[in-house]
Amino acid sequence: MLQEKICLVTGSARGIGRATAIEMARQGAGAVAISDINEEGARETVELVKAEGADAEMFPCDMTEPTQVKDLIEATVQRFGGLDVLHNNAGVHESDFTTDLSVETLPEEIFDRIYRINLKGPWLAMKYAAPHLRRSTRGPSIVNAGSTGGVIGYPSMNAYGATKAGLIQLTRCVAVDLAPDVRVNAYTPASVDTPMVQKFTEAAQSAEQRHAIESSMVATHLIPRLGRPEEVAKLVCYLASDDAAWITGTVFGIDGGCLAWRGSNE
Repeated sequence: MLQEKICLVTGSARGIGRATAIEMARQGAGAVAISDINEEGARETVELVKAEGADAEMFPCDMTEPTQVKDLIEATVQRFGGLDVLHNNAGVHESDFTTDLSVETLPEEIFDRIYRINLKGPWLAMKYAAPHLRRSTRGPSIVNAGSTGGVIGYPSMNAYGATKAGLIQLTRCVAVDLAPDVRVNAYTPASVDTPMVQKFTEAAQSAEQRHAIESSMVATHLIPRLGRPEEVAKLVCYLASDDAAWITGTVFGIDGGCLAWRGSNE
């Protein structure tokens, strides 16, 4: 349970971010700050959080803009009186911007944008949140959204995979920096039924490529299905809760058994 904690979730207009914000409210969070560049989706999340009994407000933020990230942290603290939990969930994939997905064809500016959202953005959020989290008396923590794509190679995600791998290592380093005051952990989902996954498959340029993408997403799961955002949200809330008080600098897999073997269900 989250015992009246003040939480901030980036990338919370849909998918895992939205599911986590709702689950935080269900688990007793006092307030949840909702942040996304998608303002319409973020406002919908605010209403869903309020329906579960927690205070909530939307703060639009472009994670590529350092000033906006800093302002997001300050606005959250000013609105709710502090900050106890930061969930760095904002993230994008190459297919959000282009269909040229291989290392040979991916435009350099797309690689740079993904880096700024997926890796530098979370670093900035942690940088500016850290002083406020250190002052928290309610078990402060940071939970970062990694990916199995940051652990093993997948086709057509060289920028996404590299930035998620960087975020996993950044989690460990920040855990050292902020110990013992603030706990910092990450999780690595495999394929989860989110709009990002749907868009990734839609970017396939042929039926063969689409089949290969879908196969790589699900065929290696020992539990042979996509994960559900609500399942990931429960892990995030556990890591943010006092039940995880002796856990920091750790990366948790939530992948349907994807990384347990080298096989395929096909």
